[in-house]
Amino acid sequence: MLGADRRRVPARSRPADPTTAALAAARELRSALGGVDGLDIGIGVSAGIAVAGNIGAPHRFEYTALGDPVDEASRLTELAKRTPGRVLASGSALYFAAEHEQHNWTLGDLVRLRGRRRPTLPAAP
Repeated sequence: MLGADRRRVPARSRPADPTTAALAAARELRSALGGVDGLDIGIGVSAGIAVAGNIGAPHRFEYTALGDPVDEASRLTELAKRTPGRVLASGSALYFAAEHEQHNWTLGDLVRLRGRRRPTLPAAP
């Protein structure tokens, strides 16, 4: 989650635009991992307000993220595993991204993702 806890990361190390950085990172990961034999992954990117942090008992903390964009990214990841490029982003992520990054993506048709009431507009690089 890019930009999840901006208070803990020095300003000089933070991406100025976490959504644009996440979309670019997804494209770069696809390119870098595409040639690894035996590795079959999907990458899903969404954007929006989420809660991230450590939860659990004092003897067992786990870092987790909760929120609609987290759920949407998870469902896009499932769908991406069945698409040729293995990378999908939501239309909302593209909306928040810088224009130069938007040009690297092509919008698809609306899809109904598992567990979501509203349809999602996916995009692929």
